[in-house]
Amino acid sequence: MNVPNHIAIILDGNGRWAKAKGMPRSYGHVKGCANLETICDDMKELGVKYLTVYAFSTENWKRSREEVEGLMKLFRSYLKKCLKISERNKMRVKIIGDITAFDQDIQEKIVQLEEFSKDYDELYFQIALNYGSRDEITRGMRRMAQDVAEGKLLPSEVTEDAIGNYLDTAGVPDPDLMIRTSGELRLSNFLLWQMAYTEFYFTDVPWPDFNKAELVRAIEKYNQRDRRYGGVKEE
Repeated sequence: MNVPNHIAIILDGNGRWAKAKGMPRSYGHVKGCANLETICDDMKELGVKYLTVYAFSTENWKRSREEVEGLMKLFRSYLKKCLKISERNKMRVKIIGDITAFDQDIQEKIVQLEEFSKDYDELYFQIALNYGSRDEITRGMRRMAQDVAEGKLLPSEVTEDAIGNYLDTAGVPDPDLMIRTSGELRLSNFLLWQMAYTEFYFTDVPWPDFNKAELVRAIEKYNQRDRRYGGVKEE
């Protein structure tokens, strides 16, 4: 089985999964967070080198105050726990997105985690927090425009590679496979630049129920694609 070098996942369906069980949405987020730890172990075991997950978008601030506050509490707990996960898997962790919107203690936990894991290289794990691809591109192009204005970059030097260097994912290869759980069939402003040639896999399975068997199924489907032309291989 040809394992993708980089898999991106939109972690969808936590709230609906909890509601279907008669539980509050916060319960789904807790279970989804626990599942992420397991999937990191599975990714490393299968030989995936890069994993990027969409955990909290720029639009998620519009959710109820109770749910957002619950998510912030969960982030605090997970970022602390992620130190141990990182050490166990020799996993380098990077947060993509605009972290300045978070409380100072969360920002400090992010910096601590990134510094702690910076020398690990067995799995590269990117977590998208307060992330939106349009926001990422806008922020990156502002920095690029400033460099052009200051003479640090010539207009003739603005290439696809140069643009990529101004994005949050600079230095990270583009995803080979994107998985979205829970039945939605859209990208929701996730890695729009980076996924120009990525294969997409959509499943009705909600994120808390997404396991290693489902991951292998997605990779098997990926292997049926013809990467040269972007179509499905003929039987």
